[in-house]
Amino acid sequence: MDRLEAMAMLVSSVELGSLSAAARRMRIPVSTLTRNVNDLEALLGTKLLVRTTRKLTLTEAGNEYVAAAKQILEQVDEQERRAAGEFRTPRGELVVATPVQVARLRVLTVIDQFLAQYPDVRIRLLQSDRNVDLIDAHADVAIRIGRLRDSSLVATRIGTLRVVVVASPGLLKKHGMPETPEDLRDFPCAVFDSPYLSPWRFRNPDTEETFTVAVVPRLLVLSPDAGVDAAIDGIGATLVLEHDVDEAVKAGKLQYILQAYEVEPLPVHLVHISRHIMPAKLRHFVDFSVPKLRAELASFGRIPEI
Repeated sequence: MDRLEAMAMLVSSVELGSLSAAARRMRIPVSTLTRNVNDLEALLGTKLLVRTTRKLTLTEAGNEYVAAAKQILEQVDEQERRAAGEFRTPRGELVVATPVQVARLRVLTVIDQFLAQYPDVRIRLLQSDRNVDLIDAHADVAIRIGRLRDSSLVATRIGTLRVVVVASPGLLKKHGMPETPEDLRDFPCAVFDSPYLSPWRFRNPDTEETFTVAVVPRLLVLSPDAGVDAAIDGIGATLVLEHDVDEAVKAGKLQYILQAYEVEPLPVHLVHISRHIMPAKLRHFVDFSVPKLRAELASFGRIPEI
């Protein structure tokens, strides 16, 4: 047993809350990680972890040992990175996860600028409208839309986006203007099947309570740009994030409807796994991208005055 490796396995398990999550992060079998932690406990002659089906709990001895182990690992890690030059010069592959449309409209420009400034960094962009697990995907950083559920992530807020319903002037002329969200039940709709927008949610302006409307899609799509294109073509109204339709609304191809019933704008965060020592490539990317992404989103998220 390599003691430093076993310490790293223990610390990772505690930080992530499970042996299996730590094994995925370290790309090793769970059995290997479990054996090393057991061997470490046998070497020390004391129990460090109390394992249940739901969580890991440190014993009193485990608390003290993990705190000391973190300091040792940080010192070793820092010296290795300094020797490799990573703390001075950003280099290597950086994996960035982001929703598809956010990447196309906001992130790619920032990435291009970052790569031009840091020629020794390579970026692999993971585009998915499902929240990517940073550990499973071996991702360094991600853009997340909506309320954050994983408290173990370091999160930096970069903006907000309204959830809007839009329709083409031609469609509204033909079918009339919906007065309430319930009117959408009998209105042609092009539905973007989204993890953060489905089902269609609205807010009662009198009570502030939120509710959902089960619309029957005339067209069901898997990307917001397809929903926007369908709305422009008069197929149906669609519900998307405001930056998806910003250009089309300004061009008069679409118009907002039911604005009084919009839910609170969704927060947008840049997140990464908590680390005591961040590689230069990640630290520089966060420092570089946060102000630029905030500028990209600065004009969005304002609730309209009706």
